[in-house]
Amino acid sequence: MPNTHHPAAPDSVTATETQRLRLRDAWRHPRRWADQLGASRAGLWLIGVASFLETIIVPIPIEVVMIPYMLARRDLLWRIAAVTTLACLLAATLGYGLGYFFYDSLGRAMIDFMGWQEDYTFFQEWFNAQGFWAILAIGVAPIPFQIAMLVAGVAAYPLLLFILAATIARGIRYFGLAYLVHRFGDQALGLWERHRVTASIALLVLIGALVAFNI
Repeated sequence: MPNTHHPAAPDSVTATETQRLRLRDAWRHPRRWADQLGASRAGLWLIGVASFLETIIVPIPIEVVMIPYMLARRDLLWRIAAVTTLACLLAATLGYGLGYFFYDSLGRAMIDFMGWQEDYTFFQEWFNAQGFWAILAIGVAPIPFQIAMLVAGVAAYPLLLFILAATIARGIRYFGLAYLVHRFGDQALGLWERHRVTASIALLVLIGALVAFNI
């Protein structure tokens, strides 16, 4: 009979390939991948990578991975929120630099490729009028945050104020999710899916009220 045994690939190759496939699988099957994160020692690093990519370019909400991961590892609940926020801020700083240094060559191409022309024009007008509050609002609004990074960079908006606004907005978003999981447990994902738009609108109204009353 012919030998049908296939030799195993070297460990170094299989390990690298496994990590690459896991990252790709995160965006195709986020909830399944979240379960894998829960069982992995590198889970916090991988959720950080996912948050970084989501902030820079990946058009899929990190919440679809983050909430199931939090449910699987409730002992790391607040640490997951912190890592996700920090990775987002690193990516936001990179995006700011992209707008500041390379908007004409790379930033504009990114906007055209993603079809963000109308959103960019809208936010640019909003930013010119409100500055800090506009960045804070887009952090909770259903508008790609990449636009805020590029606009702030192009305008040479003070970097520390940009990071402060992004920290507040994303901190509310991610630590709010951690509280949701802490308070409601397995119901958290369903609650987020049903009420995320309403919650975003409520936060935008609150920010608008603060601006209106010059708080």
